Amino acid sequence: MALQIGSTAPDFTADTTEGQIKFHDWIGDSWAVLFSHPKDFTPVCTTELGYVAKMKPEFDKRNVKVIGLSVDSVEDHNRWAKDIEDTQGVAPNYPMIGDSELKVAKLYGMLPADAGDAAKGRTAADNATVRNVYVIGPDKQIKLMITYPMSTGRNFDEVLRVIDSLQLTAKHKVATPVNWKQGEDCIIVPAVNNDDAKKMFPDGWDEQKPYLRVVKQPAA
Repeated sequence: MALQIGSTAPDFTADTTEGQIKFHDWIGDSWAVLFSHPKDFTPVCTTELGYVAKMKPEFDKRNVKVIGLSVDSVEDHNRWAKDIEDTQGVAPNYPMIGDSELKVAKLYGMLPADAGDAAKGRTAADNATVRNVYVIGPDKQIKLMITYPMSTGRNFDEVLRVIDSLQLTAKHKVATPVNWKQGEDCIIVPAVNNDDAKKMFPDGWDEQKPYLRVVKQPAA
């Protein structure tokens, strides 16, 4: 069955640039971002890995662990890290999963089961579907999935924005409207009736429609 929002993120044991991990144990009580790459030494991914390294303090502030995956070996990842530092000004400061046998890519449905069991000899085009972002909660459920084409660099500012929304809405009975950013007004979820809403939001709200009740963002 294909993974979807609400699915339990498949657990696995793998070697990474920071040692062997068991994925669910590595996540622990944190949130996690797993983002995948079709091949080492590819141009778009090089820029992405460097940008995420620069963003790591923002993820840390939100109790979010970041981990990359590329369909190559840990040894290749370590060599690639030098190129990333040379061109982007910073090397990856988070683990990169080695997936030279394609096990994790297939486990997450990014490659078909008949893709073989070796990265050697495969090109980035062969692995074009390994371009996903997963946001995973402390409950190990998938909260967000985004798939990108190889030609388009990912927007990690958007990933961070979604994490802010996910963490807020996990704590409060609100949803976030279009283009919402941290600190902006939210929407009271329809499942909360007005009597309960008065207790949760004593300062009131703007009822634009019975189902569209706009309220100041609750305090963290």
